[in-house]
Amino acid sequence: MAKKTDNTEEKIMAVEEALSKSEVFIEKNQKIIGIVVGAIAIIVLAYFGFQRFYLEPREKEAQSQMFMAEKYFEQDSLSRALNGDGSYPGFLEIIDDYGMTKAATLAHYYTGIIYLNQGKYQEAIDHLKKFDIKDALVQPMAKGAIGDAYMELGKTAEAAKQYEKAAKSTENEFTTPVFLLKAGWAYELDGKKEKAIEVYRKIKTTYPRSAEARDIEKYIAKLRSE
Repeated sequence: MAKKTDNTEEKIMAVEEALSKSEVFIEKNQKIIGIVVGAIAIIVLAYFGFQRFYLEPREKEAQSQMFMAEKYFEQDSLSRALNGDGSYPGFLEIIDDYGMTKAATLAHYYTGIIYLNQGKYQEAIDHLKKFDIKDALVQPMAKGAIGDAYMELGKTAEAAKQYEKAAKSTENEFTTPVFLLKAGWAYELDGKKEKAIEVYRKIKTTYPRSAEARDIEKYIAKLRSE
């Protein structure tokens, strides 16, 4: 019993000693600690102030300014969507004027798709890679469009990787098998038959009800016979 009591007293003394050392450290470094805490507080306040009083108003302004560009895009008036109409800015101007906003990030997507349609494939890739909003529908489409641009440039290996990224970014019954099929085509063109078979099999086993799965056995059989 005495031994247990002695151990308890030793533990209490060790805690008291540690607390005492902490108090001494705080007293000696009180000024520095105060400066560090104050600096952190200023950074936090500055961040929230920047978000609330600068970025949020800019976001609303950018969205209202981009309205007509989106409308022109829907109407397939791509030149006006890209460059504006003299009264409203196009996507390129939105990117330049509102660079830190989500609207500008979305404008990169639209711009990339327009350049892809215009045959400006490297420009399309450059803009589409700057689209990083996590969106269940648009994100896979952006990655898939990068794959399309690489295919047009004859870079089949890069295209296959992008198609697989598009397939994985939001897995579902509709877009995933489409991009897996495109990945398979790209792998075939790149001479990687086993990789092509691998993605074709994934369509067959994971998405058997998809339109892409209907004829997938033909692709697999064709590669096996070569």
